Amino acid sequence: MKKLLLLTVCLILTSCSGIKTTTSEVGKGWAKNSVNTVIFRKNAIISNKNYQFTAYYDNSSNLILAKRRLDKSTWEVHKTRYKGNSKDAHNAISIALDGDGYLHVSWDHHDTNLRYAISKKPSGLELGNELKMTGKLEEKVSYPQFYKLPNGNLLFMYRSGQSGRGSLVLNRFNNKTKTWEQIHENLINGEEQRNAYWQATVDRDGNIHLSWVWRESWDVATNHDLAYAVSKDNGQTWERSDGEKYELPITAATAEYAWKIPQNSNLINQTSMTTDRDGNPYIASYWNEGGKTQYHLVYLENGEWKKENTGFRKTSFDLSGGGTKKIPISRPEIMVNSGKAYLLFRDAERDNKISLAYKNISKGESWKIKDLTSYSVGEWEPNYDLELFSLKKELHIFVQNVSQMDSEGLSTQEPTPVKILKVKSLPKK
Repeated sequence: MKKLLLLTVCLILTSCSGIKTTTSEVGKGWAKNSVNTVIFRKNAIISNKNYQFTAYYDNSSNLILAKRRLDKSTWEVHKTRYKGNSKDAHNAISIALDGDGYLHVSWDHHDTNLRYAISKKPSGLELGNELKMTGKLEEKVSYPQFYKLPNGNLLFMYRSGQSGRGSLVLNRFNNKTKTWEQIHENLINGEEQRNAYWQATVDRDGNIHLSWVWRESWDVATNHDLAYAVSKDNGQTWERSDGEKYELPITAATAEYAWKIPQNSNLINQTSMTTDRDGNPYIASYWNEGGKTQYHLVYLENGEWKKENTGFRKTSFDLSGGGTKKIPISRPEIMVNSGKAYLLFRDAERDNKISLAYKNISKGESWKIKDLTSYSVGEWEPNYDLELFSLKKELHIFVQNVSQMDSEGLSTQEPTPVKILKVKSLPKK
């Protein structure tokens, strides 16, 4: 396929919050549902030392890859030979860069065969043929997610099975041999009665932190409890926060619970987590408390699990039912820096703008909120460049105004611009 070079104007914006941002436009993306912006894309935007990469479906469901030099606002955009079923908002595109700069892409999954390809050259946008990873448990794949280890190896997590009856599979890519191996075919076992909806992060020491909620059926209302595990040997063995080893696979009976949350609490699945400089995990989610749906932060401090209710929302809603839903708030992304916790989100109470809430967790201050855009982003959910934030504390956000209807419905929305929003510095006061 011919590569197209899109010249874009980098706009300096100062929102009403006083936060300076820059925006670069990549191209026009499919917007009839939220498939390009679901939070469980790991990742929607990534970087190495020289380039930043992103991916999305265009209005014809083509898989689009793009890159730019980190010091430029000009994107090189490539329409690959692949397509995906963009009508199903589960079928997100996940991308990663291995230690040699090859781009790994997985896309188009909802209880379907694995779809996976690698760029033909380092930092390249042209993909080779579709590949298997291990050839094991690759027939009913959902929620593919890549995580990069400090040594350049990759992890690949996905659900094998279906909602309410599934297992978490963990594969690991060896950057030296360029091969995958299956570390666990059933790391978290739903025992044919439930499945785990997870989020994960890798800290600066290479420890893999994993948290999840259980779901008992296809109904979102059956989500419950927030569990935790950590691996300190590249995913081979797993332990609780106190260092006690798990006997694998982990089950509902053996899991460590960071916070107990009953069914029918409006608890959402597939959110985000991170760690502070000391490797303490922070998990962001939302559920009902005090008659309102609030964002919550669960974190480990001095070996004890604690919870912070942000408390700034005024309304509630009902998550009951199956499939992708039209929800008045996004799931939150979490960042921690210099003692402050930051939540990136979108809320109908704030006219669906991109917003940032923050506070110093150790102090008794209230959460502060600043809007990063003056415009609505529809049913967008946050994704940001984890690598750049980790290395430089620069916040680069994947942005697209999208629609989402209940039960995999489609809107009539025309394609909208895919943009990268850079926040020049995080607020401190």
